[in-house]
Amino acid sequence: MKFEVDGLAAYAYTGSRPFAPGQPAAVFVHGGGLDHSVWIHQSRYFAHHGFNVAALDLPGHGRSAGAPPDTITGMAHWVMRAADALGIGRLSVAGHSMGSLVALEVAGLYPDRIEAAALVGCAVPMAVTSALLDAAKAGSHAAFDMITLWGHRMDAQLGGNPAPGMWMTGGAVRLLERSGPGVLHNDLNACNEYRHGLDTAAKVACPAHLVLGREDVMAPPRAARDLVTALRVVRVIELADCGHMLMAEQPDAVRDALAAAFPRPG
Repeated sequence: MKFEVDGLAAYAYTGSRPFAPGQPAAVFVHGGGLDHSVWIHQSRYFAHHGFNVAALDLPGHGRSAGAPPDTITGMAHWVMRAADALGIGRLSVAGHSMGSLVALEVAGLYPDRIEAAALVGCAVPMAVTSALLDAAKAGSHAAFDMITLWGHRMDAQLGGNPAPGMWMTGGAVRLLERSGPGVLHNDLNACNEYRHGLDTAAKVACPAHLVLGREDVMAPPRAARDLVTALRVVRVIELADCGHMLMAEQPDAVRDALAAAFPRPG
């Protein structure tokens, strides 16, 4: 779906279904340097099971125009302006990696509008190694390679995509290659500079669900312990045989976790 936010072109994948009056809404936020396509499997499921779905491209990502916001808070405010533009009032929000910080911030800043929050591959703080930041700032392909290598468990780098005929790591690096100049560094730096996540967590009023990969080396489960303590109502789901790219490595398990997290129609 094409629409406008702040007078600029924006895009949201709706699961190939038009919005229907009275249905609950689910909004999905991608990670750094990525776009809505990482949520295709999960968002399409919700679109065909009674939800109005918007898997967003943040500004400067995918099909959305404009400069990418340089802070997590700025991204969160944009997400809610996008919801306004789409006519969405109350919503459930899911975010992956950088998007999980955006979803956390959305839930803390707009508690009266959020039904539930699902934080996938989340860590607070979400520190980024200087080697990765420097490579992304230089526009080096090494940044894409690092994310692809560190983001998938070892078995996933040998094959085993749940979708027959698809190359998991090859698809991941190609998606990163499609990002615009400077976008990945902007996103990684925004994650690295996000300092008030635990304060935000204390303001979250809705149920929060953390979906973590047991073999995630970019956002290991131990890095979410303080966040779990800070949230009032939280459920933690830890997926075995899964790294940081959870939606690709364990698409059905992530879908089921989100289905348990988001209030059902009726």
